[in-house]
Amino acid sequence: MTAKEVLEQVKSGAMSVEEADRFFQEKPYEDLGYARLDLHRQTRSGYPEVVYCAGKEDAYLVGIFRTLYEKNGLVMGTRATKEQAELVKKTLPSAEYDPVSRILKVAEPSRVLPKRGRIAVCSGGTADIAVAEEAAQTAEFLGGNVDRIYDVGVSGIHRLLSRLEVIRKANVVIAVAGMEGALAGVLAGLVENPVIAVPTSVGYGANLKGISALLTMINSCANGITVVNIDNGYGAGYVASQINRLVHSELPDGNSSC
Repeated sequence: MTAKEVLEQVKSGAMSVEEADRFFQEKPYEDLGYARLDLHRQTRSGYPEVVYCAGKEDAYLVGIFRTLYEKNGLVMGTRATKEQAELVKKTLPSAEYDPVSRILKVAEPSRVLPKRGRIAVCSGGTADIAVAEEAAQTAEFLGGNVDRIYDVGVSGIHRLLSRLEVIRKANVVIAVAGMEGALAGVLAGLVENPVIAVPTSVGYGANLKGISALLTMINSCANGITVVNIDNGYGAGYVASQINRLVHSELPDGNSSC
């Protein structure tokens, strides 16, 4: 429960002042010994803490997911393995795992973030889809409507041009590409909204595991590009969600900005 929800319940009479006071006196994190879980992340930044699953001990990961679910009602983890997902599902049977994006998530129906706005996720090639799906599913978990436009790299520019109408409707565009990473610069020259570029490690030897795409993207002459780390679909999905949320936030007079 967020601070805003607590205050709204006090206002409506559904929660007493004493109950609200106990909520605000709770410490802002849960100390599990091996992890200190940030329970007030959503109150401060708008979204709950996300779990990076890779490298975590099985018992730690299960404990983290169980605690965050009990406290927040929803949890998302990135870079999870199939084995990790099976372990979490034994404790949280409703958890869902996607082997392409490697995202593991679980949410109470009442805690699912409401969908708003539009985010376009574009990939240069089919080999980039794993990173693109990490971005897309992150954005969906954080409350965005996502349009997927995959395999529209610049080697066949007509494929991209045929989907421009859909892409231009988005509040923010994510461009995921390996090789030389030209997709982001081309998109930025065709749309009026921000482009978040995600270099991937897809490519041959001189691609240098994504360095060539990264350098292309950060050196693009097209305006309006922000670049995240190599293969960081999660980071792109998160930033896109923040931009999308701002577009649909309420203005001081209570009117929607859209």
